[in-house]
Amino acid sequence: MTRILRDTTFRSACAIPSGVAKRLRFFARSEDGNMTIFTCFLVLMMLLIGGIGADLMKAEMERTRLQNTLDRAVLAAADLDQQISPEAVVIDYFEKAGMGTYLQSVTVDEGLNYRTVTANASTKSLTQFMRLLGVDDLHVPAAGQASERIANVEISLVLDISGSMASNSRIVNLRQAASVFVDTVIRPETEDLVSLSLVPYSEHVNIGEDIFGELRTFKRHDFSHCVEIPDSEFSKANFDLTRTYDQMQHFQWNNYEGLWNDRKNTVCPRYDYEAIAPLSQNAYQLKQQINKFQPRVGTSIFMGMKWATALLDPSFRPIVSNLISKSKIDHEFSGRPVAYDDVETLKTIILMTDGENNYSNRIANWAYDSASDYVHWNNYNFNWWLSREVYWRDRHYYYTPNYYTPSKGDWLLDNICDAAKEKGIVIWAIGFEVGDHGANEMKRCASTPSHFFRVEGVEITEAFKAIARTINQLRLTQ
Repeated sequence: MTRILRDTTFRSACAIPSGVAKRLRFFARSEDGNMTIFTCFLVLMMLLIGGIGADLMKAEMERTRLQNTLDRAVLAAADLDQQISPEAVVIDYFEKAGMGTYLQSVTVDEGLNYRTVTANASTKSLTQFMRLLGVDDLHVPAAGQASERIANVEISLVLDISGSMASNSRIVNLRQAASVFVDTVIRPETEDLVSLSLVPYSEHVNIGEDIFGELRTFKRHDFSHCVEIPDSEFSKANFDLTRTYDQMQHFQWNNYEGLWNDRKNTVCPRYDYEAIAPLSQNAYQLKQQINKFQPRVGTSIFMGMKWATALLDPSFRPIVSNLISKSKIDHEFSGRPVAYDDVETLKTIILMTDGENNYSNRIANWAYDSASDYVHWNNYNFNWWLSREVYWRDRHYYYTPNYYTPSKGDWLLDNICDAAKEKGIVIWAIGFEVGDHGANEMKRCASTPSHFFRVEGVEITEAFKAIARTINQLRLTQ
């Protein structure tokens, strides 16, 4: 009896109040708050993932900054004009950027006509969030290589020496700019690699006695050396050596500077320094010739462009070979102009003008068909003689007006520019103090709009410098 009372008393003392039991059962069955716990977990995970992203972004920013510094350093170091050692240039760039300890190696490979600089760098980006996962830092590498390589280059430099070049010191500015160009592309390290053909033009192109002697021509005189080119030939880059070309008449159409019997400004430029200088690498001689240029008569841009293209076309190789055998061209240029698919050679034309194509006339055939006629028109200015010897109503019988017109010149220029570009020739065009029409024609001729420069005054020198630097361009190779 006593045990029963004791057990009952114990159970009574340990019994859970019914209200509490009810709450416990409710708590056990209740799902309230489960999402809160899950949400807290997700927030923590998102913060961690976001932190990982922030660490990666920080590392990428460091990598970009490091790579940009390295790219600039190797580009500067690979410049063949750089006088400081390539290693010192790269080290200096990194130290100036506060990254001197990041640079690991600099390798230089250079020869007579090339320089390649390779560099590697790396650093560590400390993490803020990824360290919670046991990653204390991220490796940040950078590598780059830059090269300047002067490969074989064939250049035609086409310069306007027409009468309008006398205005505003244009001829003076041209002489300086063209000389700078020559010195930039022809250097000791380019020996036997770069050939430059100088093509002065005005109303016609004097191809010079040497080239003239290699062509099939109907020769009339020895006063100058221009040949008439049929319109159909301007649609082709090649020069037809099977054709017989008519020698251009030698005469002066207009008076200049009030000198009615002036005969210096002939339609075909008559002086040796106004003739084409083919495939040269003699910077001194080229500059000497350029510095003698004088403004002459009208403008036939299409004619200069045709000869510039011919001097780069493989069809002209037989003439070059013959001139090499006569020691008129350096023998190192044997085999030039090379084939268009020669990947080791760049063919480029720099075409410059200060105006636009204009009119050009010819003497009537009947008045230019004998040796005495040739001598006569060499001795007398055409219009001066007509004004003195021919009644004004009869003067028109003596000449063929509008042999070339501005519109025809533009058409021929478009044709030869298109033909050259189809062959992969890179065309740079410089409009020097030109009007809008001339600028549009030159821009159309250029390989791309960015290959066209419209300049004023001494800006022409900067244009020639920019083109020369691009020819010797630096390029990132990895």
